[in-house]
Amino acid sequence: MATLYHHPLCPHSRFVRLILAEHAIETTLIEERAAERRREFLALDPAGRTPVLVDDDGTVVSGAMVIAEYLEETADPELNRLRLLPQTPRERAETRRLTEWFNLKFYEEVTNWLVTEKVYKRFLAPEIGGGAPDMDLLRVARANIRPHMRYIGYLTGARNWLAGETLSLADFAAAAHLSCADYLGDVPWDEYETVKHWYQRIKSRPAFRPLLSDRAVGTTPAACYADLDF
Repeated sequence: MATLYHHPLCPHSRFVRLILAEHAIETTLIEERAAERRREFLALDPAGRTPVLVDDDGTVVSGAMVIAEYLEETADPELNRLRLLPQTPRERAETRRLTEWFNLKFYEEVTNWLVTEKVYKRFLAPEIGGGAPDMDLLRVARANIRPHMRYIGYLTGARNWLAGETLSLADFAAAAHLSCADYLGDVPWDEYETVKHWYQRIKSRPAFRPLLSDRAVGTTPAACYADLDF
């Protein structure tokens, strides 16, 4: 069985977990606090970032998009599972563009600040960045989420799914990041009805259920976090 080193509120880990669940790949989860820079974890990935996948044969794959494409390439075609990377070069390019948008841009502008300030800093020593949350950074993240919500609304208003007519890696990347912000109560759902309807479709998939049962130590999810009809 494959092993995934992750953190419950790491959006990149959640992205990979959604793909694993969508492909029905059983995985052992090991929670990793990457900021602690544990020697055994650094031996797997010198960059020291979650997620890291160790496959059945010992292959180590690190980085959210690298793992995602590895899973797409190694999925057994005989099982006829839904492919999350489309067939044509143009569709794949759009899927990769949007996946990068959420895993890089959205992360840098929103989820990194929310999760770091509200969750990670609680468990870090002061000398490595621990302490009380920076409220200015939280205000910036909450302001930054709105342009992204408008963009998702634009995409879902013009397409069946974010990158086109079929569900893709882009949808799971966006949903993974939004799920972290939603856990922390920082998504203004009432202002973006189209985005809410798209997210309900993703949230209702069986692959999403393990995320809805997640609980990070020291934090309580928002009241609507696990509600499919929020």
